[in-house]
Amino acid sequence: MRHSPEALTAFAEAATLGSFSAAARKLGKSQSTVSSAIANLEIDLGIPLFDRSSRKPALTEQGRVMLGKVQEILAASDRLDRAASQLGSGMEPKLSVVWSDTYQSDRFEEMLLAFENRFPDLEFECLIAEHGDLVSLVQTGRAHIGVVAAQNAYPPDVGSATIAEQSEITLFVATAHALAGMKDVTPEVLANFRELRLDTYIEAEQGVPQSRRAWSAPSYLMLMEMAVLGFGWAAIPRWMVTRFATGKLVELNARGWPRRVPVDAVWSRQRPLGRAGTWLLQEMLAPAAAPVL
Repeated sequence: MRHSPEALTAFAEAATLGSFSAAARKLGKSQSTVSSAIANLEIDLGIPLFDRSSRKPALTEQGRVMLGKVQEILAASDRLDRAASQLGSGMEPKLSVVWSDTYQSDRFEEMLLAFENRFPDLEFECLIAEHGDLVSLVQTGRAHIGVVAAQNAYPPDVGSATIAEQSEITLFVATAHALAGMKDVTPEVLANFRELRLDTYIEAEQGVPQSRRAWSAPSYLMLMEMAVLGFGWAAIPRWMVTRFATGKLVELNARGWPRRVPVDAVWSRQRPLGRAGTWLLQEMLAPAAAPVL
């Protein structure tokens, strides 16, 4: 920094408190030291910051403009110091988490609020993916943690643990779809209508009946939009329909549905998590608190 932090701080304090002596007392310095620092800053900048024609110095018009700039510099310097302190204590510079739309937790918002309060200066990135695509993002290091519908097996370099909350997935169609009014929808009936499925979905593993016709999409959100338009039936997380498509989709009275789907948190064994990632993973895996009766 070309201008000394001490001079910038002295100027900002004197301008805020209204006097050089008050700034000196707050900073624990002599008034002459503060006055000299501000005078040298004015020389360096080539503009007067204070009007000293009266007993109490007042900011000039140039000083008012520069005060805002100096406050920005001091705030940036403070953020730099905090970032260095965090990195030196094992804090990762950025945390990326990839979520499956399968996951929905009553604790989610509370958990993110606690995360923000604990790590206010950490860059946090959220990604969306499903199944094998999600696991691949964790394997390659693109994401530090993943939250995915539980898989039968994971690659050896991927660690996993089951989250306490489960998700609920069931079958939905548009309100005007031919299946909407049926009382008992069997797999044989479903097979006669177009299925809307994730393009990463493995039907044999998930137990979804295969339709003779199918459209695919990379996300549950897109599947839901296709279902709303009446293009077919789809297995969609209930929370998503409740939040975004109430009145547009109806739940099918289908045998074996809805289904509770366990959800896993996954991470790379090759890349240890930092402080923030470790804290977030522990919060995800913590059992839900019992309701107060």
